[in-house]
Amino acid sequence: MSAIENAKVAVIGAGAVGASTAYALLIRGAARQVALYDVNTAKVDAEVLDLAHGALFTGASTIAGGSDISVVAGAQVVVITAGAAQRPGQTRLDLIGTNARILETLLPQLLEVAPDAVYIVVSNPCDVLTSLAVAQTGLPPQRLFASGTVLDTSRLRWRLSQRTGVTPSSVHAHIVGEHGDSEFPLWSSARIGPVPILDWQPEDGGRLTLDELEDIASDVRNAAYTVIQGKGATNYAIGLSATRIVEAVLRDEHAILPVSTVLSDFHGMDGVALSVPSVVSASGATAIRETSFDERELASLRASAAALADIEEQLRG
Repeated sequence: MSAIENAKVAVIGAGAVGASTAYALLIRGAARQVALYDVNTAKVDAEVLDLAHGALFTGASTIAGGSDISVVAGAQVVVITAGAAQRPGQTRLDLIGTNARILETLLPQLLEVAPDAVYIVVSNPCDVLTSLAVAQTGLPPQRLFASGTVLDTSRLRWRLSQRTGVTPSSVHAHIVGEHGDSEFPLWSSARIGPVPILDWQPEDGGRLTLDELEDIASDVRNAAYTVIQGKGATNYAIGLSATRIVEAVLRDEHAILPVSTVLSDFHGMDGVALSVPSVVSASGATAIRETSFDERELASLRASAAALADIEEQLRG
């Protein structure tokens, strides 16, 4: 496939995450048209108006929206952020009943007006919701996937960049697994530039140790809870990370991002959505089967898959 010209992206949900995603799409010039949809007419109209007031500063990108599903029509990419927000003390999995019902209602309406779109689920818990959505719609897993651990990976690279003194783009490390409490870093393949992470010698400090790396991983897992406790929601960074995924689709980049797809024969795992390094292009997302794991990492990934599969089974039962 090739890059999509004059693209339209629809964002579903005008809450903190949806509005931040629409804002990021506009200021990065990711799409020619951005549409924001929400059932709350007053809320979505106000968000669209606020964004439209900045049209002088967003180049050729335009914003529209409303509470009629027709605003989504013709979108090449649909980003789903609708659902209950995570409150202080809640895990992402605590949201599943409410958000599963919302998604189940939304999907038929969205497919009617944007049948050929690539769908990106941001609503939490995004992994389980993605598995349920693929089963409900019958869409190929490449075309319906979740934002997964793209944001978590950004958090990890930022922390490591602070510690090592290099820019985040020169830190090569991924968070994989559930976008949630069982996520973990792939330390076995982590690099600072071309250097294995444990071999890197920072200019102003000693080398990283495994204990320090585990402390960093714990901070990354708990980062959302820290932000939510302080301000009530995470929104800016997830808006930027969702936009980065959209850009990879619209530009047909074949970028490697740890999005969450329903896996098929991935190191023996099938039918569960988990984040692993994946190629993201205009066709959607495809997990990289050749991704290597050490024994501990593979055991962690399988444990994460088993836990999510059990939750999905309970929901379907």
